[in-house]
Formats: sequence, C-alpha cells, structure tokens
Amino acid sequence: MIPVNTLNDRAVALFGLGGSGLATARALMAGGARVTAWDDSPASVGKAAAEGIPTGDLNTADWSSFAALVLAPGVPLTNPEPHWTVRRAQATGVEVIGDIELFVRERRRIGQPAPMAAITGTNGKSTTTALLAHLMREGGRDAQIGGNFGPAILGLEPPAPGRVYVVECSSYQIDLAPSLDPTVGILLNLSPDHLDRHGTMEHYAEIKERLVAGVGAGGTAVIGVDDAWCRAIAERVEAAGTRVVRISVLGPLDDGIHLDGTDLAVMERGRRTFTLPLSGIGSLRGAHNAQNAAAAFAAAHALGLAPETIAAGMRSFPGLAHRMEQVRTLGSVLFVNDSKATNADAAERALVSFEDIFWIAGGKPKEGGIVPLKPLFPRVRKAYLIGVAAPDFAATLGEAVPHEICGTLDVAVERAARDAAASGLTHPVVLLSPACASFDQFRNFELRGDAFRTLVEGLQLPPK
Repeated sequence: MIPVNTLNDRAVALFGLGGSGLATARALMAGGARVTAWDDSPASVGKAAAEGIPTGDLNTADWSSFAALVLAPGVPLTNPEPHWTVRRAQATGVEVIGDIELFVRERRRIGQPAPMAAITGTNGKSTTTALLAHLMREGGRDAQIGGNFGPAILGLEPPAPGRVYVVECSSYQIDLAPSLDPTVGILLNLSPDHLDRHGTMEHYAEIKERLVAGVGAGGTAVIGVDDAWCRAIAERVEAAGTRVVRISVLGPLDDGIHLDGTDLAVMERGRRTFTLPLSGIGSLRGAHNAQNAAAAFAAAHALGLAPETIAAGMRSFPGLAHRMEQVRTLGSVLFVNDSKATNADAAERALVSFEDIFWIAGGKPKEGGIVPLKPLFPRVRKAYLIGVAAPDFAATLGEAVPHEICGTLDVAVERAARDAAASGLTHPVVLLSPACASFDQFRNFELRGDAFRTLVEGLQLPPK
C-alpha cells in the first residue's frame, strides 16, 4: 500500500466503493486522512463499513469541511451530466480528483527516484502495459503494475530506488488527475470511444493528450502517429519542448520506430540503429501488437534498458489472457483464445493475423454484426456459430464460408478441433474471436475465455 500523507488530518469525501475505491480509502486512512466514504449501492457501503472504513451519507454531509472529493473513475465527472457528488463539490469549491492524482502527489512528496510510465490510448493499453512491465522486470527492475489494468494504483508498493511504476490510465482516470506528470507517457492511438462520457471526440482527445503533455522535465512522450488526432498531438507536445518518439505500423519514419515487414525498425535521423524481428513471437502477432511492441520498446529504452535486453524480453513475453492467447498446439492445430474480441473491429485484428482459420464466433451481437469482416472471409475455412447471434451470423456468411450453428461453446470447440485436425492443412488455427458480447451465455468475456481454455486443455489427439 502507498499511504497518502498529502491529506494527513484533512477531511476527505470519497465516492465509489468498488475495488479501487476501497484501496483508495485504505491508503487515505493510512496517511492520516479523515475519510467519509459513500456509494449509491447500499451493499458496497455495507462492505466498506465491515472493513472498518468510515462511511457516511454524503447527501447530508457538511461539504465545506472537505479538502477534496476523491471520485471513482467509473462515476461521471462531466457527461452525460456530473454526478450529484461532483455538483456538491463544485458548489462548495472542493476539488474533485481520483486515485491516480493522489499517487502523483504522494510520489512527488516522497521525492524518491521511482520513474512512472503511464499508458493510454483507445486500443492496446493493457497489452502495452503488461509488455512494458515484463520488459522492465526482465531488465532487472522492480516493476509495479497497476491503474486501469491490474491492482489499484494505491495498493502498490511505495516509491523506492530501483522501482518503476507502469500504469494504465483510462480517459476517466486522466480526467481526475490534473497534475499527472509521468516520466514516460505513451499515447497509442485514438478513435471514437466513451463519447457518452466525454461528449465529443474533441473533448475525448483533449483528455488523452493531457497524459503526454504532462510528461515531466527530461521525460519522453511516445506517440503513435497512425491517426490524425495523434499526429496533431505529437506536433503540439514536441513544439512545447518535450522529447517525442513517434511510432507507426502504417509507414516509415525518419525518427522513431516503425514496422518494416515483420521487423521493428528503430530510426534516428534517417539511420536505422536497431532491428527487432517480431516474426516467431506468437504473443505479439498482428499489426496492432506491433504497435504495442513499438511503444513498449520506446518506453523501455527511455527508462534505461539496452535494445538487446528489450529484444530478449519481447521474445519471452507470454501475452495476455483472452487477447489472442495461444492456449496450446495439439498435433498441427493451434488453439487461440481471443475472447476479448467483443465486436467486429476487435475480431478483425485476429482474423488478419492468421490463415486457415476454424472460427468460433457468436454470443450477444453488437450493431452491424460481422458484416464489416466480409473482406476477411477468405481466411476462414469454416465457422462454428454460438449464442443469440448464430442465425444472423449464418445469414451474413451465406455461401461465402462453410458454417454450422453449434449453439454452445463446448459443441463448437469439439467440432472445430475435429475439422481442423482432419483438414490436412499445415498450420490450421481454431480461433475463438466471437465478435460479440458474452452476456447471453457467460457473465463476462473472461469466463468465456476460461471456458474455452478448459475445453481445449481437455482435448486429446484422435487415434491414428
């Protein structure tokens, strides 16, 4: 735990008692703050009280006594309208902040040389965060990983020499961290997302920009430049005097890191200084993972790791569960768990990464279904359809792709494994990339992926 001493002996309102809220309350109390915690869920309030966290109805509290409102990132700050606690805080001049901001202030107060790498973007944040932490650990550093991915940030170990923080930051968390000042800031990409909470794409992009614009003196901003929003941000951040490392998987760069075939090319003033082959690293398959790898390489290098050390760490990266996770190879058949692909855009990344695919798809459908994936249908040998979406997906596949409606995941795995093994293909792939939410049959995509993994691990080679 990181005790928050910056609010010692101050009254603090805390709203939102999920996992990060409970960790924040404990950290505030450990630092001597007088906490009043609340939530719209009576069950959450009861759980906090049972753990010894002081609770109180913030509707009837004296807001003039509070030094700050610490808001959970899932609670609306601005759109579609500010939460009632935010209105109360604003009406009495109480600042509204989140747990990332508390960490930033505490790190600054302690003054220990503990670098912080902060990662954001619309897609790829979690993989890049996990990969960078893996690289730092492989390089002998004590990498503390948390934030939007992993443990709540205030549940990590306190700053200390030799320790580095690798922190995934959502737009909600950035919005609640006005003095965010990472040593290395990573902005991967931007596309429309969470506009119900941010109102417009311009506001969403402005919030994301704060992370790289706030990079501390002598630090580095790593920015993907494959979309217009990020290209403009890179120009502004560089013009403000921050060192910027650009990354691209769509075209060459004279300075930065770009994808050249299946290699990452590290460029300085038009000269290639290092080449990192990605072929053969199954956990980093696909252009989207090449972007993640380029960002992690740039950040790890900025944090002091040698290119050769980074390259070795890339090769040993196991990948993240449910994100193109290579579960096992049985005979010649590779089984891949991409349960995180809950829409067509996410499934596209998996489909472009393989050929000779025996595709398990379906669940609770998203708008548009799999129509956007039609250009990739030639890669699919056969589809095995599950869940509510199965009839609609079957209609979309039509005569273009052989398919069968399996209904449930266990049936789909058994039939896909059988057909892939009998195909005679050199590298057949049974791919769970549903392009659907899981909620018709599973509570979340993790449970769906876990079920796939269990089914695959129970398979045996057919008798010869």
